[in-house]
Amino acid sequence: MALIVQKFGGSSVASPEHIKRVARRVADTVEQGNSCVVVVSAMGDTTDDLIELAQKVSAVRPAREMDMLLTTGEQISIALLAMALQDIGQDSVSFTGWQAGIRTEAVHGKARITDLDPSRILAELETGKVVVVAGFQGITDDGDITTLGRGGSDTTAVALAAALKADLCEIYTDVEGVYSTDPRVVKFARKIPEISYDEMLELANLGAAVLHPRAVEYAKQYQVPLMVRSSFTTNPGTLVKEEALMEKGMVVRGIAHDLNVAKVALVGVPNRNDNLKVVFQTLAQDNINVDIIVQSIVHNDCSDISFTVAKDDLTRTIEVLGQLQPRLGAKEIVCEEDLAKVSIVGAGMISNPGVAAQMFQALTENGMYIKMVSTSEIKVSCVIDAADVEKAVQVLHTSFGLDAVEAATVAK
Repeated sequence: MALIVQKFGGSSVASPEHIKRVARRVADTVEQGNSCVVVVSAMGDTTDDLIELAQKVSAVRPAREMDMLLTTGEQISIALLAMALQDIGQDSVSFTGWQAGIRTEAVHGKARITDLDPSRILAELETGKVVVVAGFQGITDDGDITTLGRGGSDTTAVALAAALKADLCEIYTDVEGVYSTDPRVVKFARKIPEISYDEMLELANLGAAVLHPRAVEYAKQYQVPLMVRSSFTTNPGTLVKEEALMEKGMVVRGIAHDLNVAKVALVGVPNRNDNLKVVFQTLAQDNINVDIIVQSIVHNDCSDISFTVAKDDLTRTIEVLGQLQPRLGAKEIVCEEDLAKVSIVGAGMISNPGVAAQMFQALTENGMYIKMVSTSEIKVSCVIDAADVEKAVQVLHTSFGLDAVEAATVAK
């Protein structure tokens, strides 16, 4: 008998009919002789609706109260799914994140899990129940409810799988696995049968929405086998594991894009040894993640320091830099928002020179201007105008020979 953790996203539980279908799928898993823990997200667009509701009530929206509000979405889902399971004869019990023993750091909106006590879940599994857990949430040592950030239900599922020593963690979504790129952007995206943790982590960090980056980090750290598959079909999905078979001739495995990109530049910063340390240490202390960094020597012993952040962090980034500006001696702070990042990923890039050049050629020959570049052993990222991003993905997908023969299947 295997212990399986299954996670169903918002589109999978978007309506009563969807919830009933999920219940039947879970019951089928149990009938095959498995124990099952199910993690669910809020129904459909519930989280967005709650954010919109908060915006209508207040311009302030304290992070603590937003977490209190947003976690109610998952509580609706777990209660309804537990009811649907019991309605078809499968004993079940629903737990919020804190009832499931998930402890987090005291950071609202994007907390990290610090500890997980699965004893209550294990006790219920021993009685033959399916345990339904609210994703995306936990509790601090002081008793405050926190959220793990958008997509955090993936992280909940993998963390539970690790703590429970589950045999498999299945992530159910509205596509049939991990694709070479977003099948909503490229109709002939190719489904990848298996992919390594490292490649999947790069894709997730670079904007591929099929898995949350932190979930992949946990899976790699604790060697949790991940299967990404559709909740609307029974077709095979994509296995994420330590080492994946390389498809012949496929140097690039996937293409990701991210529209949540803003560029910030400190112009005319006097060259002093500690300036970079001061800037990025201060931003880190404010929990602002920085991505691509470029420092260029201009003239008169001054530099321009440019970097990218998430658009969500732009306002706070400008505030922090404004406070630092007198100390740094920067002439001005400028920013640019209408940007996107497009990236190619593949373990085969390590031993194949010329991949970056092929990417640059494909973009520039199609009229796209590259504003910033970042590379690692298995990825190349370019910052371009946001208006060009879909065209860029399509051009690169074809350039690197990733187009499939048949169109990808995406749930409506």
